[in-house]
Amino acid sequence: MRLGRVGRVVAGLGLAVALVATLTAAARGQSAPDSGVGQTGAGAGHGRILLVLPFDNRTGQPSLEWIREAAPEILVSRFASAGFAPMSRADRLYALDHLGLPQGFHPSRATALKLAQTLDADSIVVGSYVTDGGGIVAEAQLVDVPQLRMSKAVTARGEMKNLIEVFDALAWELTRQLDPEFNVAEETFVAAGKGMRVDAFEQYIRGIAEPDHEERLRHLNQSVALSPAFSPAWMALGREDYNSQQYEQAAAAFARVGRDDPKLQGPDALEAGFFLGLSLVFSGDYPRAERAFAGIAQVLPLAEVVNNQGVAVSRQGNDGTALFRQAVAADPNVADYHFNLAVSLKRHGEVQEAAAELAACLRLKGNDSEAQELAAEGKTPAAKPVSATDSSSEEESRPDPLERIARNFNAVAFRQAAQMLDQVDEARLTALEPQQRAEKLAAQAKDFLDRGLLLEAERLYQTALASDDRVAAVHAGLAEIRERTGDRENARKEARTSLELLPSVQAYLVMGRLDLAAGHMEEAGYDVGEALKIEPGNQAAQRLQQRVESVRQKR
Repeated sequence: MRLGRVGRVVAGLGLAVALVATLTAAARGQSAPDSGVGQTGAGAGHGRILLVLPFDNRTGQPSLEWIREAAPEILVSRFASAGFAPMSRADRLYALDHLGLPQGFHPSRATALKLAQTLDADSIVVGSYVTDGGGIVAEAQLVDVPQLRMSKAVTARGEMKNLIEVFDALAWELTRQLDPEFNVAEETFVAAGKGMRVDAFEQYIRGIAEPDHEERLRHLNQSVALSPAFSPAWMALGREDYNSQQYEQAAAAFARVGRDDPKLQGPDALEAGFFLGLSLVFSGDYPRAERAFAGIAQVLPLAEVVNNQGVAVSRQGNDGTALFRQAVAADPNVADYHFNLAVSLKRHGEVQEAAAELAACLRLKGNDSEAQELAAEGKTPAAKPVSATDSSSEEESRPDPLERIARNFNAVAFRQAAQMLDQVDEARLTALEPQQRAEKLAAQAKDFLDRGLLLEAERLYQTALASDDRVAAVHAGLAEIRERTGDRENARKEARTSLELLPSVQAYLVMGRLDLAAGHMEEAGYDVGEALKIEPGNQAAQRLQQRVESVRQKR
């Protein structure tokens, strides 16, 4: 997922609003580089920067005002899964805040078109919704930034209880406009939002949109009570508690992020882990804080992460010097990292190197009084006589300063670092032969599939298919996706293709479940038997065999 230009998008929004009367076409001499096979999908739309604005509430019902924010929340999530780079709500609010505009600022479509002239975004999404009896009708259009034109409107409709599916369908239509080559099935796209309770989602949206802190807490607590596995609500609840300095409650909330939600991934999971670590530090639970930061560092060893891991280690009375060295090496332009390394070095007798680090700290932050005092102590003449009693008293009155905690989570930096890892992965894949590339992509897609991320999985399977359509695992994976989205005919077709190429447990299990559902008991028994010949200990095959036998006995 690519958000490297968010800062320029934010700046563009500021310039657009300030100069809306005198806008001119912006020069665009750069193209967005691909962000890596791990997040890629075939098609020209990959990596495009999108700004999704809140939708217009044209229902005339204030009780449905929450859908204004729900619409971009759903669309942003689906666009990210589809390989685009949508700005988050936090990015949009950050821009509005720095412009002195209210969170509810929502330009007209004509203004949005003018905004597009200076935004460093590829497309803007504007939309509205109305009620239709007991249902809802959503409409959206794309503002094509380079061409400065609006696309044909697309619509989606459904019952209010299926609101998430309605906006999923709308997102699919918009995705096809953004990238006509996008080849993921609509059923897969819409299935991405299934399982989410609308009432829990409504409480979550109200919880992030309410201006009053107590009201936000009330709605977010209702959301997690209705849907305990809904990670975004736990994340928002953790932020509320953290900002209120209720660190134990914050730690409990952040610890729930992703615990029961295998779909959580990427920077969102890392952000939750980072703030979990901070909450644990401020709660005094340093061993758990160390583990939290260490878990993030295994994925992305950014300076703020390893620095905080070093702080947690040091607060337990252990030596965090190596971690502070790593933080300084990762980002030598942060004064606090040099300060922390100096404190740790001094504590362990490395006086000369500590002095050098303090000097580096003061070059970056000359008014750092604590660093100045520590540096002055190091310059005290060694020949000055001090009695043992005086020395002991002085040491007690001057304890070692504490290493400093990096409190700010730089989401853009995390995403850029994740992007770099994806680019490294993509480079490795590009160097492989087509069959090897397809096999590698299929393995990555299977991981997404096992976590319930059908949209992400199909994107990778389709990319693998374009590389080599003779890899059995690709067709087996597509068969399972088709089965999960209710497309039994194509599920059977893909499973048969996979079995013709190379028999596998996955493909036989798809066939077995399809045959069982169709009442073809003999065929279902054969499918399960073949799966168990390949892998006798496979638990999924054993469970399916029990189901088949149970149905046979009832007949």
